[in-house]
Amino acid sequence: MADPSRPDAVTRTVVGRLIARGGTVATAESLTAGLVSASLAEVPGASAVLRGGVVSYATEVKIGVLGVPEDVVAEHGVVSEPVATAMATGVQERLGADFGVATTGVAGPAPVDDHPPGHVWVAVAGPDGVSARLLQLDGDRNEVRDAAVVHALGLLLEQLD
Repeated sequence: MADPSRPDAVTRTVVGRLIARGGTVATAESLTAGLVSASLAEVPGASAVLRGGVVSYATEVKIGVLGVPEDVVAEHGVVSEPVATAMATGVQERLGADFGVATTGVAGPAPVDDHPPGHVWVAVAGPDGVSARLLQLDGDRNEVRDAAVVHALGLLLEQLD
């Protein structure tokens, strides 16, 4: 698992591995609101691998832009594994990337739909399938968002290994 105390190292490793394999990545971000894409873009050479990203803070964007099925949102809520995996697959397909990375969750300070702050799903869609991970992160709003970035990229790194 990725070490949240070393975000730059994780990001550099992800970009380096994507470059080495000629792979590309796209992001679909809710609670992180573009931080995953921004983290990747800070690394020299990222233009060779980063296709783009969608900030899908609103449910309507998850459905209309990323293609998350309305019935999945209705049944499971936006902070769920099925929504996270649909976001990852949707951005992968729509942006023509080898990998799609998604984040959805509750940054805080208040709970959302009975989920406490720090309840986060990250997902990665890639050539070998889709994986997702539930996280319960500690910290204030920004600490939760920053940790979600590292864990999302760590999950991508697992698929790149």
